[in-house]
Amino acid sequence: MKNLHFLLFAFVLFTLSSCSVITGIFKAGAIAGIIAVIVVIAVIIWIISLFRGKN
Repeated sequence: MKNLHFLLFAFVLFTLSSCSVITGIFKAGAIAGIIAVIVVIAVIIWIISLFRGKN
């Protein structure tokens, strides 16, 4: 199994340029960060609405 991961990693290294790999990683990270912020804000609003609804 380790050989398969190594071969896949080597294939990616030889077929993709480093700039496109880094760009893909940062795009994925930015999208994940935006989604995480939206989820956290939604949870905070939901918790606040739970406390306000009890009065």
